[in-house]
Amino acid sequence: MRMGKKLAAVLCALSITASASFVSAADSASATSVPTFHCLSLYWSPEGGAKEKQVLVKFREAGAQKWREGLPMRYNPINTNANKVSGRLLPPNITNDYRGSIVNLKPNTAYEVALTLEGTNITTSLKATTWNENFPIASTVKCPSGTTTLEVKKSGSPKGYVLYDGTGSTIDTNNQSDMGINVNAEYVILRGFTIKNVKTNGVNIEKGHHIVVENCDISKWGSEDPKTPGKGFGIEMNAGVYSKDRGLHALVVQRCKIHHPTWNTNYWSEMHNTWHPDGPQTIVMWEPEGNNVIRYNECWGEDTHKYNDVMGGSFNASYRGWPGCDSDIYCNYIANCADDGIEIEGGGQNVRCFNNYIEHTMMMIANAATSVGPLYIWQNVTGPSFTPSGGSGGQWKNVHGNFMKMGFADSDSWMTGHMYVFNNTIFQGPNNTASDGPGGDSRIIKHCVTRNNIFHARPDDTNSISTEKKKSTDNDFDHDLISHRVPPDSEKNGIKGLPKYAAGAGFNFETKTGNFQLAPDSPGYRKATVIPNFCEPINGNPRDVGAHQSGTPPMVYGVKANFVPPDVK
Repeated sequence: MRMGKKLAAVLCALSITASASFVSAADSASATSVPTFHCLSLYWSPEGGAKEKQVLVKFREAGAQKWREGLPMRYNPINTNANKVSGRLLPPNITNDYRGSIVNLKPNTAYEVALTLEGTNITTSLKATTWNENFPIASTVKCPSGTTTLEVKKSGSPKGYVLYDGTGSTIDTNNQSDMGINVNAEYVILRGFTIKNVKTNGVNIEKGHHIVVENCDISKWGSEDPKTPGKGFGIEMNAGVYSKDRGLHALVVQRCKIHHPTWNTNYWSEMHNTWHPDGPQTIVMWEPEGNNVIRYNECWGEDTHKYNDVMGGSFNASYRGWPGCDSDIYCNYIANCADDGIEIEGGGQNVRCFNNYIEHTMMMIANAATSVGPLYIWQNVTGPSFTPSGGSGGQWKNVHGNFMKMGFADSDSWMTGHMYVFNNTIFQGPNNTASDGPGGDSRIIKHCVTRNNIFHARPDDTNSISTEKKKSTDNDFDHDLISHRVPPDSEKNGIKGLPKYAAGAGFNFETKTGNFQLAPDSPGYRKATVIPNFCEPINGNPRDVGAHQSGTPPMVYGVKANFVPPDVK
């Protein structure tokens, strides 16, 4: 059964039962949750779970009268024996048959959640509280300016963090030290540092968890690759914030400016160590345990100081990858790389990417492959794509990437996780320089649901969504605004046409704000389909397709952003 029909049936059932009184759990398996500031990951393996049965989700603030609908969870047990790769770790909760998320929640708020196996009387309930944005502080270490690495070794506890206060302080090692700050601690906050001129990483997390990096300005990090001296290319994955600790979890990087590495990255058309872009990044983690949050940051460079990927990690063919399970990436400004803007590759297990603005990259959001899922990508806006002009014979000068990379890593057998893509906008602008749609013309797409997106491809493109036929499977594309071709028998309720934007549409780099509202006479205006918990009427008014809703303030990205959940009553 196609997801579209199934989802419609579930919405109908939920609309009838959403106001019903909650019944206590009657199953033999307990559900669990993992919180962040604005989301809850859910995990459950009820007796009798099956492919044709979804788990219906309801939630409410603790003590509230009215239950709200969540997006149903799909049955998706992962056979980890199918992809045995040496050294690849399993994330927590991967063995649960049903995985899903509740989003758009308030910080530091208690919630009640009710789950029901569709078509049965098997139910369960749980209570969870989202993260508090105000971290308790047990002690403060005031840090002066310095010319050597600051070693962070003093740990706090859940009752109180150790605040390393670098407000007004600069760590400038004149490229004599490898790192600006080196962390071997837990429950610590690094606040207000300016870090520059280091040989490897701005902030290096050697080992730790519950670490907050906030209000920092990091630039001029990394070294030239000794394998290609004189070309100006940096060592792969030298980063503004870096960790190879596989136990890393509960890392929060917020309101930081990470920009202008010391060295550059090669284009796809320039040989470095390989033809693949090879150089610095802003944030790198290697198979972290997960539950990390990357929000309100500004990560950019320029053509001569660009990135391999702006943020990402390893391994793509794995069950973990980057940023680890139960993680959020939102309200960031991301620009200037030769490959992927946000590289969400590997497990994608309850990973949520929303409200970001991405421009001047090759691939905007990379998701090859999603092995576990579900991966949620919604309300992102992509601007001008990366158009390298040099290289061998200049043949790459008109190359541009995809809004979502899609496809496989090493083997398409890793493509076993579900993906949800809602209310995103490919903003072409007056020069038609943005990316094309998910998967381009021919990349493999599996287990993907799209709704309410503006997939406005360039005039010289052929597709709004990849039409690869041999291996693409289990997809449900519908209710999107599409300008070009889509796979046969998809988008039965899609809107064919070009978006029209309100006056003054576009992105302002100086203020990091964007106006991407549709004009009243645009296709897709007030035509969004309802998606529980993701796209719901506000004050009884239907929503628009795309990321920016008409009648709302400009979207804000970076250090001045503040995510406020929509007021759905």
